Formats: sequence, C-alpha cells, structure tokens
Amino acid sequence: MAELAALIFDVDGTLAETEELHRWAFNSAFAAAGLGWHWDRAMYAKLLAVTGGKERIAHFIQLTGESAGLDTTAIAALHAAKTRLYASRVVPGGLALRPGVLRLMHQARRNGVKLAIATTTSQPNVVALLAACAPMPPMDVIAAGDDVPAKKPAPDIYTLALQRLGLPARNCVALEDTQNGLRSAAGAGLRCVVTLSAYGGAGPFPGAGAVLSDLGEPNAPCTVLAGPVPPAGVADLAYLDALPPSGACCVQ
Repeated sequence: MAELAALIFDVDGTLAETEELHRWAFNSAFAAAGLGWHWDRAMYAKLLAVTGGKERIAHFIQLTGESAGLDTTAIAALHAAKTRLYASRVVPGGLALRPGVLRLMHQARRNGVKLAIATTTSQPNVVALLAACAPMPPMDVIAAGDDVPAKKPAPDIYTLALQRLGLPARNCVALEDTQNGLRSAAGAGLRCVVTLSAYGGAGPFPGAGAVLSDLGEPNAPCTVLAGPVPPAGVADLAYLDALPPSGACCVQ
C-alpha cells in the first residue's frame, strides 16, 4: 500500500447515521429558547444543503423571515446550546458505525495508513461521536467546525486536513456521503468515495471515484451504484488505492 497514505473521513452520515440526532438537538434547543421553531424531516433535508449549524440556522431565518430578533451572537449561543444537547445524548456505545467503517479503519492502522477527519460539524460533536463509537482507532488529524472560515462545498477543510497530515492529495482518499462533501474533497484534489446515507441524497454524484451503498462487510457486500466493483464486495485499501483520479468516474 505504498501509494495510499491516508483516509480522510467525513463524520455525519459517513461514519455514523447521526442526522436525526442532530435534528432532535436543534429542535430541543429551539424549544428551550422559546422560539416555537420545529424542523421536520422535510425541512431538515432542505436545510442540509447548507453546511455548518450556525449557517443552517441563519439560512432558515433567511428562508422564513422568522428572525426572532437573533443576531450573529445569539445564533452562535443557540448553536452552542444545540451542541451541548447533542453531546448529552451521544454516550459511549450509543451510536453504531456504518457498515465497513471500523473494518477499514483497522486495516488502515495495520498497514500504516493514517486516519483523519474533515467535517463541518463542531469539534465537541466529533469528540462525542468518537467516544460513543469506541473502541475506534485514534485519529491522526481532526479538522472540524470553525477551523476554516469557508465550509463545504469549499475545499478549505480538506486542504487543512492535508496540511496537517503533511501529505499530497494524490496519496489520500476522502470518504463522504453528500454532494457538498464530494465537491469539497474534489476541490482539494482528492479522490472520493460516496456512501449513500439517510440524508445525503441519492445522487447522482458526478466526479466520485465510486458511489456505494456502504463500505461493505465480508458477510454483507456493498451495492455499487457507480464506479469499479470491489472484488470481494467490500471497499478495502487495495480498492481505494486503485480508484481513478478525482473527476474521472462517470456515474452510471
């Protein structure tokens, strides 16, 4: 595995199906603040086109005109309350990693391939999730939340992860579940695998190296929607290392 030096994971929807918990935390924070707002699944799916929690609240206000007198500082405080609520529900053993994630991480560790995270979710959310999904291999790099001013689909968070890893994009592969995430990874020059998630959309995902149902397990092979078929039905290091360059895949 000389070429592949690092795997860079998105978090929500990629490592674990967390968006319903995030939706609950937003709604609980709204109720505690006496706002009378409630994001149902349809509204939340629409709002997920905007990355970042504070940005999502601001976009909702712009869409609906329901500002409730919230300025930038108040939005940040509301989001901080939401983050605390999320963390309070993410307890050790309380979340399951998506199929194939832990298998792939352990394979990476055995082969000296680094592990990193590049996400728009806040650092406390990442820490809480990693603890909840323990035992997990340690991450070499975490780039999260407000570490960069421009969130996905801007490439900044992946560019930062690469800088912290000290590696060129050609030696890394990103794992994502949304079009915004794919655009962010591709903008940083990364090859990217998209795994479908509850809120990530059905695609198409033009430019992805592969689009899979999940990363697959030996007893539960993944379904391939676009890109090369894994020989053993699972996305392993050899499969990821052989992916075409960013933008080279044609979605079926």
